Parts: sequence; C-alpha cells; structure tokens
Amino acid sequence: MGSACNVNLELTVKKDEPTRVPPMEETEKGHYFLCNLDQNIAVIMRTIYLYKSEEKETIDVAKVIRESLSKVLVHFYPLAGRLTISPEGKLIVDCTGEGPFFVEAEANCSVMEMLGIASADPMVLKNLVYEVPGAKNIIETPTFTVQVTKFKCGAFSVGMAMNHCMADGISAVEFIHSWGEIARGLPLSLPPALDRTILSARNPPMIEFPHNEFLDIQDISKTHELYDEEMMYRSFSFNPEKLVRLKNKALEHGVLTKCTTFEALTALVWRTRCKALRMNPDQQTKLLFAVDGRSRFNPELPKGFFGNGIVLTNALCKARDLLDEPLSHAVELVQGAVKLVTDSYMRSAIDYFEMTRARPSLNGTLVITAWSRLAFHSPDFGWGETIYTGPVGLPEKEVALFLPSGEDRKSISVNLGMPASAMKVFEEEVMQI
Repeated sequence: MGSACNVNLELTVKKDEPTRVPPMEETEKGHYFLCNLDQNIAVIMRTIYLYKSEEKETIDVAKVIRESLSKVLVHFYPLAGRLTISPEGKLIVDCTGEGPFFVEAEANCSVMEMLGIASADPMVLKNLVYEVPGAKNIIETPTFTVQVTKFKCGAFSVGMAMNHCMADGISAVEFIHSWGEIARGLPLSLPPALDRTILSARNPPMIEFPHNEFLDIQDISKTHELYDEEMMYRSFSFNPEKLVRLKNKALEHGVLTKCTTFEALTALVWRTRCKALRMNPDQQTKLLFAVDGRSRFNPELPKGFFGNGIVLTNALCKARDLLDEPLSHAVELVQGAVKLVTDSYMRSAIDYFEMTRARPSLNGTLVITAWSRLAFHSPDFGWGETIYTGPVGLPEKEVALFLPSGEDRKSISVNLGMPASAMKVFEEEVMQI
C-alpha cells in the first residue's frame, strides 16, 4: 500500500446525509435468533474495498451499489433489522426491515494519494466508513452501514461497518459476494442458510471440556506497566520464501512431520511476543484464535450458513515453555488447539456460555485474527477485483492481525501493536527468520 504523494495533503471526505436502504421486497418481521457463538463477539468490523472505475463519466456507481444492496437484503433480511435484548438477556435481531444506513461521499484527492496518506497514518481510512454519531452502546449502533466514496481520479471505495454478531468473516465474504452477483445481474450462486437455531444450547446444557478461553490470568510479569509506554504499531511482511524458511525452522528438530503456514506463523508471533514483553518464566500465557467449525459440526452446518460458524480455541502454557523450547514446541501447542475443536467441544462451548454468560478474558493473552485465508479481495460489483482491501483501524493491544499482501496475495503481513521497547525486540527477532 502507498505511493509517492503530496505529504502535506490532508484527506477530507465530504459526506452526504445518510439514508436507509430497505429490502426491495417485503421480508419476514419479528425476532431473529442469534446463537451463543454470536453473543460474545458483538464488535464492529470495519472494512474497505477500493476499485478503479474506468467509466467514471457514464455510470452512477453509488446507484448501482445502492440498488443491488436493496435486492440482496431480500435474501439477507436480518441485516436490515436492528439489535435488541431478549427476555433472557441475550442479543437478538428485531427484523424491522428498515435497512442499513447508506452514505455517499467525495474525497478531495486521488485514490493513490489517499493510500499514500494511509501508509503513514492508517487511521485516515476511518473516513471511508460511516459510523452513526452519538451511538452510546452496541444496541444503538446499526448492525450494518455502507459508504460509497468517490475519488478525484474516478476510483471509488465501498466502506462497510458490520456487527460481528451478524456474521463471521466467511459469512461476510459470502454476503458481499452475493451482493456483487446481484450488482452484475446474476442469480445467487449460494443462497444463505439463515436458521441459527441449529446452534442452540442443549437442554440441559452439558460442559464437557475445560474452557480456558475464559480463564482469567494473573499478570505476574507486570506487563501492564510496559503498556504505559507509547504504543507502536508495525506491519511485518512474510513473503513466500520467508514463510517456507519459517516452516522449515518449525520442522528442523524432527518432532513434527508437517505444519501449516498459519500454525508456524502463529507459533512464531506468540513466542516472540512473550519474549518482547519480557514475561516472567512462570507467567501463564494464553493464545486464542478462531477455528471454522462449519465442517467440524456433526452434522456439518449447511452450505451458505449465515452467522458465526467459528469457535474460539486456545492454548495455555507458561512463558518458559515457549521460550526455552524450540519453535516446534509452540507449533505443537497451536496444532493441539486446532485439534481440540470437535463437535462435542463446540457444543460444550455453546453450553458453557448458556450456563455462565462468561466473556473470554484477555489478560496475558494473544488473539490471532487471520484474514489471510479469506477471499476478501473478491467482491466484484461490476468493476473487477479490488485494488486494495483491508480492515479499518489498528489492532487492540492483545491482537495480531494476519492479512494477505503483495500483488499475488501470497505474502502475509502481520500487523500488531506493542509498547515501543517491546516492539524493538520483536522486530529484531522476526528479522532473523
């Protein structure tokens, strides 16, 4: 991302008044059930998709996107509703059919100038996503908003803010892909399966596994004091050659016969971050990441399942176990966390929330969010693939974000934030791969 540009240029985006886009046809009304896997991740996901438009004079981009949104919402009607609280104190959707907010906007620069500014200050991308001013909590925040921003060069962006309780990354991609099909005049290749009651808690609930994702870890390393320093945010690129070297390093002691890129990279980041944060050898440290449960449920979730089919899994150990052992040990822990996710484990996690209403604890924890395996670059509204796709905003201090990068998207960029002194150590370690 980035290009030569006028460094003194400030991005300004002039936004029209928001309007609503209701579904084109009458849709189901009433309450729509959100399962327990939806409840814990009611956070807003902000993404932008940048497109070149060769026919800037002849086609009203915003009109095409708005009309196709109105049509696709007939199939994905829960996105046209609003969140409310059920009598049991859980999030549900009130299917009002009012539709998401839609905003048209114009930027004062070309798309390449904007990317140049964003490479120095990623937070400017927030200007490309509409957020309702004054929303005090998740109930007042719309489940979904869309902003179409035109640039001086004729390029445009589609910025979206979607509540994670409505969709995980896989469902969000399938929704946007369907929206693109409708924009191009095609029928839906994968209609959504909207019934989330298939992931209801059992009656009575049964907790059959320890669920350490909720474990509250004591910070004996006083890591929080490091976080009083200035935070630094960095992006580290791993090209295919570097990823091969990393996997070979994970296999070099002969303990493992194979590992995936995700497992090796996750193990490296977890281990290196522990070292960079100067964790006490006896400090417990936890790794959290989502595993797609769609094919792991029994029976499998239906194709096109719209919702959260992902389950948080975890690995837990002392910092010395990570730092004194070779990389292969950390990879084994990651592989163990993946293997943990079976139908009975996922049902147990659903029932655990039913009985405890617990939230995952993030003390001493690293959360890996991997977009590297999602086809986020694919939504085609009639202008081909995106020239840039990515999340908006910086990861929280506990989060490392894996994004596809490079022209062929075969490289992975690891984005994370740490105290400045820790980031220096992290960088030195990563450079040795």
